[in-house]
Amino acid sequence: MNNTRRSFLKSVPLVGAAAFTNPTFAEIQQAPIKTASRIKLSVSSYSYWHFKGDKFPIEKVIDEAAKLGLDGIDVLHRQMDGEDNAYLQKLKKHAFVNGIAMTCLSIHQGFVSPDKAVLKEHIDHTIHCIELAYNMGIPCMRLNTGRWGTIKSFDDFMAKRGIEPAIAGYTEDEAFKWCIDSIQQCMKKAEECGILLALENHWGLGSTPEGMLRIKNAIDSPWLGLLMDTGNFLENPYDKLEKIAPQTSFVQAKTYYGGGEWYSLDLDYKRIIDILKKVNYQGYISIEFEGKEDPKTGVQKSVDLLRKYL
Repeated sequence: MNNTRRSFLKSVPLVGAAAFTNPTFAEIQQAPIKTASRIKLSVSSYSYWHFKGDKFPIEKVIDEAAKLGLDGIDVLHRQMDGEDNAYLQKLKKHAFVNGIAMTCLSIHQGFVSPDKAVLKEHIDHTIHCIELAYNMGIPCMRLNTGRWGTIKSFDDFMAKRGIEPAIAGYTEDEAFKWCIDSIQQCMKKAEECGILLALENHWGLGSTPEGMLRIKNAIDSPWLGLLMDTGNFLENPYDKLEKIAPQTSFVQAKTYYGGGEWYSLDLDYKRIIDILKKVNYQGYISIEFEGKEDPKTGVQKSVDLLRKYL
C-alpha cells in the first residue's frame, strides 16, 4: 500500500469507513425489492374481423403484428380457416419465424343450460379446443360462462346492456352450479396439456366481479385464472377491474376508434395499467380493437395509446 492511500484511510472516520464496506446479507434481505414491469403487448385477431364479411386470415394478423413491433397475437377460434394439423403447424411456424407469440386462443362456449346434453356438447368442445391450443403451442385459452340466451338477438342483448332474464323456472344459483361443474370437468385436460384457462367477464354469469370470483374460488385449480376484458364492465369499470386484477392471467384491452360496433367506452388506460401494475401483473395485454375505423389505422392508434402508458 502506498503512502498516499495509507494516509487517506487513516484520515477517514470509522463511521465514514463503514460506507465503503459491502452491505450484509441481512441488509440486502431487508431492502425492498422493486420488480420492473414486463407487460407485453399483443393484438387480438378479432381486431381485424368483427364477424362481418370475409375472415381476415390469421397469417395476415401475424404479419400485421410483426409490422407493428408487437409481441404476440390472441387467436379467435372462429376466425381460423380450419383445424387440421397441417394448418395448425403452419400457423405455429409462421408466428415463430416472425417473432410473434400466439398468446391465447379465444373460444366460444357456454355452460348456462339445464339441458345435460347441451352442457356435454360445450364441455366436449372446450376439451377439443384445449387440445387445439396445445397443438399450436398456445399456453392460454379464453372461457366464457355462457348466458341464458333468452334474448336471441345479440344486438338486442347489447341494447339491454348485457342483462337478460333467466329461463323460466330456473335460478342464477342453478346456473352457477352448471357452470362450475362443467368447467371442473375440463380442468384435467387443461392440466394435462398445460393450458391455463382464463374465464372472461364476457356477459352472463361473468358480468360482475362477484360472479367471476364465485366461479374461480369454487374451482380449486391453479389452471384456472381470470381474463380481464377492459370493455365488458359497462358501469363503474375501474372498481370492478380492481376486484379481478389479483386473479387476472390475461388482459384484452378494448378500443373504439371510429365508434364501437355496439357501444363505445372512454377508458382511462393509464388508470387501468396502474391497476395492473399495482398487483404486479406481468403478462400480456392484447388489444381488441372494436371500432368501425379501418383496422389498419385503428389498431395502430390502439398500439400507440397502450405504449404511451406502458
